[in-house]
Amino acid sequence: MSHPSIETCIRTNLATYFADLGDTEPGALYDMVVKAVERPLLDEVMQRAGHNQSRAAQWLGLNRNTLRKKLLEHGLIE
Repeated sequence: MSHPSIETCIRTNLATYFADLGDTEPGALYDMVVKAVERPLLDEVMQRAGHNQSRAAQWLGLNRNTLRKKLLEHGLIE
């Protein structure tokens, strides 16, 4: 069974979002989408990496310090 790609899922959800907006124009859409995707991505990767920040940073292609900053911003670590 084939599953839709992440890109397809995002496109589908964006189409629904725009349809729900109707004639209202969106604001700060880029930041909204990045934040909506970034938090669950970081959370899922951290869980799968056993909360090992070095491993998670490597999987994400990020510097460990950058990952730590993002985890703090999203309240995923203290």
